[in-house]
Amino acid sequence: MAASKSKDLSRVSLARTIGNKLKRQQLYIQAKKANSRAKHEERHRRRKEEAKNPELKQKRLEKNQPASIDKKRIWDDLDDDSLGAVVDVAELKRRRLEVAEAAAAAEADAAAREDQEVDDKNDENEKRDDDIDSMLGSDDEDEEDEGAKKEKEEEMQRQRAQRQPSIAPSTTSTNLDLTPDSLTSQFPNLFADEPPPVPKILVTTGINGTIHKEAEEIASIFPNATYIRRTAHRYAYKYSVREIAKFAKNRGYTALLVVQEDQKRPSRLVVVHLNGEGVPPGPTLTYTIRNYAPGKAIPGHGRATNHYPELLLNNFKTPLGLLAAKSMHILFPSKPELAGRQVVTLHNQRDYIFFRRHRYVFREARPTEKNVVGADGKEMEGVKGIRAGLQEIGPRMTLKLRRVDKGVGRAGSEGPDAVKWEWKAKMEKKRTRFNL
Repeated sequence: MAASKSKDLSRVSLARTIGNKLKRQQLYIQAKKANSRAKHEERHRRRKEEAKNPELKQKRLEKNQPASIDKKRIWDDLDDDSLGAVVDVAELKRRRLEVAEAAAAAEADAAAREDQEVDDKNDENEKRDDDIDSMLGSDDEDEEDEGAKKEKEEEMQRQRAQRQPSIAPSTTSTNLDLTPDSLTSQFPNLFADEPPPVPKILVTTGINGTIHKEAEEIASIFPNATYIRRTAHRYAYKYSVREIAKFAKNRGYTALLVVQEDQKRPSRLVVVHLNGEGVPPGPTLTYTIRNYAPGKAIPGHGRATNHYPELLLNNFKTPLGLLAAKSMHILFPSKPELAGRQVVTLHNQRDYIFFRRHRYVFREARPTEKNVVGADGKEMEGVKGIRAGLQEIGPRMTLKLRRVDKGVGRAGSEGPDAVKWEWKAKMEKKRTRFNL
């Protein structure tokens, strides 16, 4: 009787079928063991089948992809690469290349048709002349003309078949070479063809700032950065950000960073690009800081050295994302010192920029560790038996872009295009639409 009742345990509540509490607990344990045993047997059977036929595992993994918000991301269906457009720059450039290729192929086809019509007319005229001159026809010239036509058609087909290599990166790494011309024309100092100068950064706090330790730690992230305390004396003169930017630019600084606070914690980061001589400063990018954690609060943290770190910029795809990525890119020297084995990562996900700083080391793999697997799920060649160990240095924080101003902040920007871009609450009504 108990066995017959236990068959329907998955559909019928035990509390309704069995009044005895002890019996109900016993049957519940039996049903749980039976379910776990069935799942184990199913996994074991599937493992055997996939070992014989690896294609089954590949199909299962492709089918079991989670439907995350990132995969449901929507883009604006526009042929526009301006700063506020939510378009994938790589996909837009690929579409434009395909359109240009189609136009070139159409022109080639039209030219080929015209040439063929001209050749046909010439052939008709030659035939008429041959009929008039002589009754004997020559097939050698016709065969040569047909051979030339076939060679021309084959050459055209070969040219059409040739396609440019994919301009989209194979990973989430950001490709700054895809910067659109509209963005380059708006910010020529950031996206200059010449290599950027060695950065020299001035870091300070807001008026009456008290987070000096946090600001010093943020200044330690950027090479060649200097932290200057902003005076808090009640009778002292309060310098504005524009005055500080003018002071820094006259002394050869390339950027100004202002760390603002809220309840004794970093809450906002203002990045002002000062540019070279004869060029007005700007743009200014304002970020909010969330989840700030100093390096000493990270378990097992390491200590940073004075080496120039490597920089990773991940998942910046829109014109606004490329602007934010380039703004951070020029704050670090273009030639990292690999001997330091330090890396700074700025990973964009759902318009939140996750900042991390690590130290890495390559070591031999342990017997219990598996080989490195690529994005396609297959083991990568050349790295078998090698592992990378990471140790976070800190600090750790999350940035969110709020505003892009033309000059030094909102007060130092003039003209109708003073505010290049500004975040608004209505931008997050659709959870699958992102700006970066």
